Amino acid sequence: MSLPNAAEAQTYRFTSITVAGNERVEPGTILTYAGIEQGEAVSAGELNAAYQRILGSGLFETVAIEPEGNRLRIVVDEYPTINRIAFEGNKRLKDDELEGFIESSPRQVFSPDKAERDAATLSEAYVQNGRISARVNPRIIRRSDNRVDLVFEIFEGKKIEVQRIGFVGNRAFSDRRLRRVLQSKQAGLLRALIEKDTFVEDRIAFDKQVLTDFYQSRGYVDFRVTGVNAELARERDAYFVTFNIQEGQQFTFGDLTTTSEMSGVESEPYHDTLKIRKGVTYSPTLVENAIARMERLAIRNGRDFLRVEPRIDRDDRDLTLNVDFALTRGPRVFIERIDIKGNTTTLDRVIRRQFDSVEGDPFNPRQIRAAAERIRALDYFQTAEVDAREGSRPDQVVVDVNVEEKSTGSLSFGASFSSSVGLGIQLGFKERNFLGRGQKLAASIATTDSALNFNIDFTEPAFLARDVAFGLNFGYTETDSDFNNFDTTLGRFRPSLTFPVSENGRLSVLYSGAYEEMNDFNGLSGVLAAETAQGDRISSGVGYQYTYDTRRTGLNPNAGVLLSFGNEIYGLGGDNEYLKTSARAVAQTKVLNEEVTLRASLEGGALNFNSGQESRAINRFQSQIMRGFEPNGIGPTETNAGLVEHLGGNFFAVAKFEAEFPLGLPEEYGISGGAFYDVGSIWDVDTSNATGTIASEGFNARHVVGVSLFWKSPFGPLRFNWSVPVVDEPGDVTQNFDLTVASDF
Repeated sequence: MSLPNAAEAQTYRFTSITVAGNERVEPGTILTYAGIEQGEAVSAGELNAAYQRILGSGLFETVAIEPEGNRLRIVVDEYPTINRIAFEGNKRLKDDELEGFIESSPRQVFSPDKAERDAATLSEAYVQNGRISARVNPRIIRRSDNRVDLVFEIFEGKKIEVQRIGFVGNRAFSDRRLRRVLQSKQAGLLRALIEKDTFVEDRIAFDKQVLTDFYQSRGYVDFRVTGVNAELARERDAYFVTFNIQEGQQFTFGDLTTTSEMSGVESEPYHDTLKIRKGVTYSPTLVENAIARMERLAIRNGRDFLRVEPRIDRDDRDLTLNVDFALTRGPRVFIERIDIKGNTTTLDRVIRRQFDSVEGDPFNPRQIRAAAERIRALDYFQTAEVDAREGSRPDQVVVDVNVEEKSTGSLSFGASFSSSVGLGIQLGFKERNFLGRGQKLAASIATTDSALNFNIDFTEPAFLARDVAFGLNFGYTETDSDFNNFDTTLGRFRPSLTFPVSENGRLSVLYSGAYEEMNDFNGLSGVLAAETAQGDRISSGVGYQYTYDTRRTGLNPNAGVLLSFGNEIYGLGGDNEYLKTSARAVAQTKVLNEEVTLRASLEGGALNFNSGQESRAINRFQSQIMRGFEPNGIGPTETNAGLVEHLGGNFFAVAKFEAEFPLGLPEEYGISGGAFYDVGSIWDVDTSNATGTIASEGFNARHVVGVSLFWKSPFGPLRFNWSVPVVDEPGDVTQNFDLTVASDF
């Protein structure tokens, strides 16, 4: 009796290897994928591995390996090449947009796996546009010469709107106030034009962050979003989104101290930079601003590696946070280089100048974060990511800046009709990043039956690579006698330089040159007739404008103050010698849990001509300084034979008080109400040439009350005013309704 021999695996030894079926791919390439050499012993497992390698190359639709004695035959069927790619059924997303999402391209080898991935990517693109029911199916159409047309059949479906956004757990702020914080919006009347009312999951994640920032900036340090429920309606046409939140308690600043843990560094100079006071509502922004000021002082004092560490002691009994700003020594790490990628149009230097640090400077993470915020605030980029990684040595870091650019230009066209000026046409162009240099260029032309206005503005925000803005303005205006009883021609040339003088202050110095002409007077006023007879005159002067804006520091998210004043002195050549003074003060605050906005402003101006000269109507204040009256509808007048002609004035002053409040309408309409009270006047004019009766030469205050309707329309924020003059003067031209573009101060 004997034991059987162990079974031996079958082996092959091929003296020749042939390839068949290939048209584009060289036989040598296929043999390389196979990895089988002539004359070598090959097992069945190795033949299967060769088959998998050839098929896995993605070049062949089918592969067959056929051993025939000592010959091996490899038969392949190549995938076709893509002749063209087409999209069918798409309306909301254009072909150019869809092509940017897919990997497949013409003249490449067709890959079913890649086509399926492309279909999934296109479906996700539609989901991001609020169309979760969209379907994309890849199809091929066979052509001659082993070519195919790849067609993506698209069913877009309907947008899934956010029908309702609600909140659970909020006590301090109403749902209406919190909805204004979010980027997502409820579906409104003009849902076809508003893209932010569609459900996008990534947008909800962003909303959670901005909601957290909103509460924490108002002292709610324990705030958190515990969950977001997004329920799809039974009809699958709308979402109901609910944010579950925990507000916690509101904290204020307690004791504020500064201690030094670095030898030779005194804490008092750093403590003196604090602008936070005990009892103020706690805000992380205020702490960050305080740290930034201290570290800037350290750099000026030569302490490059001084770091400020805020140490917070919580007192739950008094609901206060005691903050100790500890001055510590940071690690000695330097910036090796700053790498910028993704900017195809914007020049590197536009991005680099947002950094306070350059290569070789000490690395300060807070400065890098601040630079990242400034880059995003440029609004040149769709996304802007700034990260730091270890450099070539442990004591060096590389700062990576990755941006994705977006369109920064706009072209506008509009038409209007008014009973006073007739048909009007406006054409405008704006570019916020001109030639990728970070410059601003705006040009506009507006014409009506009785006026022509042309204007060009150019701004270089970093003149000579400094924190100095260079501005240049050209303007040309013509009006005819249908508007003002005389024709005017005004040309302006106004260069300026603007630079910071404090944390909140900016100073502008400027030159102003103007060509001013009055002619073709067809009225009865002796004053205007004498002024028109002077013909054309040249004004040339210099001036300054100082602006103080507390909104720059964000010390109070609910309030802000804007102050500005300036003087322009004319007589630097030209025909006119006079001093022009202007001043403005605006304050705004939000009350009643930020539901109501209160705003007050005071504005005034003065003209003082020298050397025996008198102002002309083209110089004096005539525009609409307050609601309730037509432009050039108040101020001194001259009456001849029953004809009242407004002269304008050398002085004006106006105070405006207004409130904006909700009307109880659904938030998605973007409509709120307002009420206002204006009081002001235009006065003072030389009447030595008068031939008629002069009225309102002195200060005579006009009083106006009214209501407003604010609408955040897809075309921009609009404001409708209904006004009732309570106190006016004879000759005033009232205006009970006007429509303007709403704007923050």
